[in-house]
This record gives sequence, C-alpha cells and structure tokens, in this order.
Amino acid sequence: MSDTFGLSGDAKAKLLARLSNRAPAQVEHHAPIKPPLGRPEVQADLSMVRRAGEALGIRNPFFRPHEGISGATALIDGKTYDNFVSYNYIGLNGDPRVSQAAKDAIDRYGTSVSASRIVSGERPIHREFEAALAEVYQAEDAIVLVSGHATNVTVIGHLVGRNDLILHDSLSHNSIVQGALASGAQRIAFPHNDMDELERLLGAARGNANRALIVVEGHYSMDGDVPDLARLVAIAKAHGAHLMVDEAHSLGVLGAKGRGIFEHTGVDPADVDIWMGTLSKTLSGCGGYIAGSSELIEYLKSSAPGFVYSVGLAPALAAAGLESLRIMHREPERVAKLQANSRLFLEAAREHGLDTGPSIGAAIVPIMTGSSIVAARAADRLFDRGINVQPIIYPAVPEQAARLRFFLSSLHEPEQLERVAKTVAEALAEVRAERVDLGALASRLAAE
Repeated sequence: MSDTFGLSGDAKAKLLARLSNRAPAQVEHHAPIKPPLGRPEVQADLSMVRRAGEALGIRNPFFRPHEGISGATALIDGKTYDNFVSYNYIGLNGDPRVSQAAKDAIDRYGTSVSASRIVSGERPIHREFEAALAEVYQAEDAIVLVSGHATNVTVIGHLVGRNDLILHDSLSHNSIVQGALASGAQRIAFPHNDMDELERLLGAARGNANRALIVVEGHYSMDGDVPDLARLVAIAKAHGAHLMVDEAHSLGVLGAKGRGIFEHTGVDPADVDIWMGTLSKTLSGCGGYIAGSSELIEYLKSSAPGFVYSVGLAPALAAAGLESLRIMHREPERVAKLQANSRLFLEAAREHGLDTGPSIGAAIVPIMTGSSIVAARAADRLFDRGINVQPIIYPAVPEQAARLRFFLSSLHEPEQLERVAKTVAEALAEVRAERVDLGALASRLAAE
C-alpha cells in the first residue's frame, strides 16, 4: 500500500486525461486543460491532510485491504490485528448459518434479481424479509432498498418538499443532510441532542410550513450517544410534526433484545412515524430499510425514485439479513455480550484517563484527542502494535473533535479489551510527549 494520502495535482490531471482517452500529449496546445472535477475547497482540505501526513511520516490509514472476515480480529497484509474498525456488532457476518442462507438464495434466485422490483425483480425473499423488519418495530409494513445512504436520500427527499420543514440533529449522518437538501424544504440543524432548542426552533418555524419532519439517529456513530426519544415524541406531537429515526447503529445494539432505541428507552414504537435502518451492521449485508404504516410503504414502493428506478435488493443480501434477524431474536445473549464488552471497554478507557466523550458505552466508543495530528499519529503507532483503529480527523470532524473511534463487537474478549485500552493510553501519552512544531509544519506546507 502507498504511504501517501492521495495523488498529486499533476497525477490527478494525467489520470483524468487517460480516463477521457485524451493523453496529455494528444491535447491541442491551445485547448484548455480540464480542471479536476470536485469542490476545490474540499480538494484543498484533503490535499492539506495528505501533505501533513507525509511531512509527519504518518502512513495512510485508509483503504487497507482486509484479507478475511473482520470481527474481533482482522488479517491485514498477512498479519493479525486486534480489530476495532468493523461494525460486525453481534458477530453475524461470517456466521455459517448466515452464509448458508445467502448461498441458498443464490442457488434459488441467482446473484441478482435483474430488474427493479416494480418491473420484474420482486422475489418472495424480499417480502419475507420486509415482514420480519416490520415486526421488529411493530409496524404495518417495511421496504428494503439497495443502499443505506440512498435510503435516507431518496426517502427524505421524496416525502417532503419546498413548502415543508425539516429539522435534523447537527451531527446527523451525511445521508440525512443530503436527503434534506434534495427535498428543497426549509432545513434547520438543531444543536446535538438539545431538545429545548429543537422545540424552540420548531415552534418558530412551524407556522410557515405545510408539513414538518424531525430526523434524528437512534445511536450516533461518531459519539456513541443517544437522543431523548420520549421527549422527541412529545415535541413532534405538540407541533404536529412527523418523526423519523435512523436506526443504523441501534439495531442489535440497544435494548435487551437488540430492537433498538425504542426498546432501550421504553417508548412505544408506534409513536415514531418512520423507522429507518441499514443492513450492513447487525444484518450482515448491504442496503437500507424503512418501516412504518402500510400507507407510507405503499407510497414509497410506487413512487420513491431510489426504489422504483433501482434494481431490487440482491437475493443473497435479503436472505443474509433475514437469517441475521432470526438469530438475533433467538440468541439475545449476543446482544448482552456486545453490551457487556462495550461497558467494559468504556470503563477501562476512563480508568486509564482517556476522554470517551459522551459515549454511553454501546458498541461505539470514541477516544477524543482534540488534534488530528495526535489522532493520526496515535493510530499509526497502534497499528505498529497490532491494533487496528481509525483516526477520525479534520475535515470529517472539527479539529477540536478529532478522535480515535472504536467499534466494539460481541466477538471481542475482556482480556483483549483491557489490554487494548491500556495500550491506547500508552500510545497517546507517547505521541503527546513528542512535540510537533506546528509553525514549521505550516510554513513547509505553505511553501509546497
């Protein structure tokens, strides 16, 4: 793997030229050179991070190929690492029963349904899976789509419009923000988990909107904290707003049986209008789902662009998701083990003086560093010690919110978690003791 963080501007230009079948030598001298596609400010930020990494001797931690199934450990370049970058929360990705279900579906239906479901891609496994998902939320029906990100974009973008209002948490996933932007509705981001400010903002804007939609996550993937669902329900009812909850990191993680934030908080799931989730965490596949009223699901199935104009979910993914859900119901001890592991790691990290932010200790535990340089150097140092954890750095998060993010699994062992927490504390102490001349680094980057 390359030790750099990306291509130089020159290399990008040459690559674009090759992709367009116009090698630099073939371009007329007077023809303008196509600038790289993309937002210049984002490219500049990424370039700065790459060059800073090179200057500090930090290897690129991204796109490392895992050579097998990743759970508590991962095989990378022939070496086994303690693994904390995969959301195989209750260890079902790679479970022989799940794999066999996927293989059986391939034997019966093939690797693709070869059409949108509305045309001729409908298969019995789709409806069986959707019925099982609806049952989780005690909902009337559900719909599965081929991408979790696209599910939020197409559903939010399709359900509300220009005369409507969307309020979402300021730390909402990119897919929620993109869906809100696509809708054309008035969009308001309220401070993270601040219910008082949400109610104030909703009250001030509600009168000018036809419909209002509040969108939150049941479990936030960066901080590992949860919203006050009961308060959200009360606010939505008081202002005639609809409530949507993204359960991507909640299913299999929260609640005694892993049913998510409503089980964790004791809230009636019928009080939430739209339940959204993904298939790539607990459900061992790839895709997204929506659960809700039969009227909502029928509307989405007949008109949501990301469903109507997309191929149906691959049979193997539907079968893997369905079998994963069945195992989760039959084996609640997996959820209990995940929750115990998460609490153990959170407590061990805090005992070693590490800042775990607002995490409740449920599968996601950040170790806050307050510096992208510290986070990247610590992750690099830990990789050398056999621990695979990703640094979350600027511009993905504000500089002061840089961190190491740990995903926990039911497959991790207590000894492993205690050892890793101790090693993380040692690595961070070493990195912080090695002062970096930021002025000299900035001057060097500016001169390049």
